[in-house]
Amino acid sequence: MDLVHEFTVPVPVDDAWRILTDVERIAPCLPGAQLQEIEGDTYRGIVKVKVGPIQAQFKGQASFVEQDHVAHRVVLKGEGRDTTGKGNAAALITAELTSLTASSTSVKVLTDLSITGKVAQFGRGAMADISDKLLAQFVVNLNALIAEQPATAAAPAATPEPTEGVRTIESAEVAPLDLLSAAGSPILKRAIPVVVVVVAVLVWLAVR
Repeated sequence: MDLVHEFTVPVPVDDAWRILTDVERIAPCLPGAQLQEIEGDTYRGIVKVKVGPIQAQFKGQASFVEQDHVAHRVVLKGEGRDTTGKGNAAALITAELTSLTASSTSVKVLTDLSITGKVAQFGRGAMADISDKLLAQFVVNLNALIAEQPATAAAPAATPEPTEGVRTIESAEVAPLDLLSAAGSPILKRAIPVVVVVVAVLVWLAVR
């Protein structure tokens, strides 16, 4: 299943590249997502969701497959699992950044999503609708972050020191993603019990 999204950020392409490949910085922009640890180019975390009074957590990880700093193209591979056994999801995400003006950049994201288990009975339309809503919230949060930290957004990215092993990320607890708010139609609300794992992957990966 292919999902295509496109959005604009109000910074030059080189700054947009630095921001969008800085996982630690943009993780708080992802609804319900919390980055927990980094091991090399692999990022692990959780996504919290709630449906009415019921809350759940889903584990996921993502790793860089390709980073082309010249063409501003990145490929990310990720996976998520529902511990209750409703299904698993994997995704290959390709993001390409294109300069629109001296102060704006277009970001196109192609997600090749593979789902198994009960989740698979729901079609592309439901998945696309939910991911569209989540991406819209991510973009709002991202643009607010850029507006609040313009100097950081424009500053050259520092070269990280080589590290070994797993690095734990200390961060504040995040509020769970409210699926009743994200699902905007009756058909999506009926699908909620079996699509939460896909939502988790879409939040953690597709808008990454």
